[in-house]
Amino acid sequence: MTPDTAQTVPVTEETGNVRELITGARFVLFDFDGPICQLFPGSSAAENVAKDLVAWLERQGLKELLTEAEQGHPDPQVVLHAVNKRHPRSDLVDELMERLTQHELKAVDSAFPTPWADPLIRTWSAVGIRLAVAANNSPRTVTEYLHGRGLLECFTPHVYGRTNDLDLLKPNPHFLNQALRAMGAAPAAALMIGDTPSDFEAARRAGIPFLGYVRNEEKETLLREAGAEAVVSSLEPVLRQLRSEG
Repeated sequence: MTPDTAQTVPVTEETGNVRELITGARFVLFDFDGPICQLFPGSSAAENVAKDLVAWLERQGLKELLTEAEQGHPDPQVVLHAVNKRHPRSDLVDELMERLTQHELKAVDSAFPTPWADPLIRTWSAVGIRLAVAANNSPRTVTEYLHGRGLLECFTPHVYGRTNDLDLLKPNPHFLNQALRAMGAAPAAALMIGDTPSDFEAARRAGIPFLGYVRNEEKETLLREAGAEAVVSSLEPVLRQLRSEG
């Protein structure tokens, strides 16, 4: 999908006071995989990464650490969390995390930029809004992608992501709070843009207003069921509103 063909959701009261969120934000925190890019484009890309992690565990004779459902789960983060739950902060978790990071880094070159994300980031940065990334991905992956798109200077040095303490991943608000402290930002003056219930929950716990970005009805349903009120299916109206305020 290109910016010209992306579905546009008007900035109206029906979208949950999106206009108010945009005009009130002096600091903006982005999730990475979703609002900025699609790191593993294609229906099976992320699933193949999850399968690789499970296969590696099997070669170590450790596949039984996972339940049957976890062994077949399409999200590699689920596999990582499952092992961490049974062997927290172990060398085994570190090895799995590094394997996942290497998959992410390899995916950077084929990552699909989210329509309108690049100009939105550049515009917010140009008008003096301070930006940060708070992601469950490796910060190495985020930095590599942003550098390749010429966007890193819009965020530097505020990129926060996965560490070997997986308990700090969202929905824990740790990364969001780190960003707020580093930027000297009050939660009410910030805005979090994310695409999952864990993003919303992290923002809620940090006291940060939240704007949901969704690619399909399933994601929208999950966000709204979690409690998100402001949801858009394109970043174009966000950019348009920002420019109109300019």
